[in-house]
Amino acid sequence: MTDPYDALPDDRLAALGLVRTPEGLRVTWPADANIHAMTLGRHLGPGSRDRTALIFERPDGAVERQSFAEVDRAATGLAASLRDLGVGRGDLVGLHTGFHPDTAVAHMAVCKLGAVAVTLSQLYGPDALAHAMNDCRCPVLLTDGAAWAPLRGERAALLPHLRHVLLREPEGGEIDLDAALAREVSGFVPQYGGADDPALLMYTSGSTGRPKGILHGHRVLASYRPSINLFFDLRLDDDDAVFWSPSDWAWVGGLLDMLFPAWMAGRPVATTLDRFAPDRAYPFLARHRVTHAFLAPTAIKRLAQEPSPRERYDLALRVICTGGEALAAETLDWAEARLGVVCNEFYGMTEVNHLIGNCAALFPRRPGSMGRAYPGHRVEIVDDEGHPVPDGTPGEIVTQADAPTRFLGYLNAPEKEAEMRLGPWLRTRDLAVRDGDAYFWHKGRSDDLIKSSGFRIGPTEIEDSLLAHPAVAECGVVGLPDPDRGQVVAAFIRPREGFAAGEALAEALVAHVRARLAPYKAPRVVRFVEEFPMTSSGKINRRALREGVA
Repeated sequence: MTDPYDALPDDRLAALGLVRTPEGLRVTWPADANIHAMTLGRHLGPGSRDRTALIFERPDGAVERQSFAEVDRAATGLAASLRDLGVGRGDLVGLHTGFHPDTAVAHMAVCKLGAVAVTLSQLYGPDALAHAMNDCRCPVLLTDGAAWAPLRGERAALLPHLRHVLLREPEGGEIDLDAALAREVSGFVPQYGGADDPALLMYTSGSTGRPKGILHGHRVLASYRPSINLFFDLRLDDDDAVFWSPSDWAWVGGLLDMLFPAWMAGRPVATTLDRFAPDRAYPFLARHRVTHAFLAPTAIKRLAQEPSPRERYDLALRVICTGGEALAAETLDWAEARLGVVCNEFYGMTEVNHLIGNCAALFPRRPGSMGRAYPGHRVEIVDDEGHPVPDGTPGEIVTQADAPTRFLGYLNAPEKEAEMRLGPWLRTRDLAVRDGDAYFWHKGRSDDLIKSSGFRIGPTEIEDSLLAHPAVAECGVVGLPDPDRGQVVAAFIRPREGFAAGEALAEALVAHVRARLAPYKAPRVVRFVEEFPMTSSGKINRRALREGVA
């Protein structure tokens, strides 16, 4: 099969952020590229400033809309207030406001200061939040009353580096976020960062240790530009486009694959504080005429519980992009036949993303396949020594060390980046086969990282949390295959003397992890053991646990 991108004319490639070189297509961006200029800043002229940027369905059902100009005014007020607190270029600001429009506005305010947004999920329990905030010594936090209430009394002990908290309706010495957003400012001079200046700090789990801070520069969004257009099927800027995702705005899927791309195209994002459920999602999609969505495969599977959605709901949905886990062939079939959408899967990781994927507008999707390498990326399948293997041979997915979408580095953990290197490659630890037509087929993981419902979950932090429970003497955590979630978290427990193994203890341990870390990290399978298989170095053999149960 010929390369589908070869047929694109040079002007179309340029519009996608690509140039043709003797070595192949290359992703390009200007040295002064920054996230504000690529999103909100593009739409502040007389022809677009009054377009709707945000559609917020409040918990009481009322709908609020903000234009691009209104978002920019609020962002400037917040930026001025943060500057008064001493926030400037390179400083960290924690964003813990969930799906509220405040999150989107705050990202623009942080950009105006040349500061760095620390993206914090409201799914985090106190231990997970404290780990991220303390690891980076974040001094400023934007949050909301519900998320902050259980932390207020523990602030000094839990978050010793935190100096300022901003939220609506403050009551314990916090700063009034409403007032900051409404502040009228004149003469404010932004200090925008450039392409290689840090912009985002995201915490994501690896296979060893606690979550690591992944630092991205402003160029991350510019480098995503070609693949974003491709997985939205070259329809990113449809005139009537409305974007939505139930994926957390604290992570790549909701933020860099949906919110920012919508604003790149000058189109609105619809949002609600409701957690995802099919019986709420379908009416929401219909009410707000959502056309473009980012959905993890697990969310699509849950939507597929409705056999005939087009007959029951007046939907405008036409394009779904999906990633984070493998998309089953039957799920793709349902999306096309029943939901009536184009569904483009793509693959990557937070450190180096958008490596492989689909674009139905340019080449046929093959059910069960990850797609083809996206233009501007060299992606290979290699053996344990880093040597490329022939098509049809399983190996590890790797990409070039200077990949356009690569991160700036790990915060406080430079040795972890060295662990990603395999000769000239950046490794992913994902196993796959490439066929003779250049399509990739996922074959699993080569390490202990658990991928469940689109989340990356490291076993170590769950083990640490379980060991903090008085009933646990020893534990091992692995991922087990699951038809709906890809994998589920399974915990193997050796109880301490005096504690009885059984359903009551299992439920207590699940509740413990759910409360201290996050609901999505809580084990869905708990098994009690009398002893563990060990490696030659004296560690619990997670592979033996998986193979003994799977």
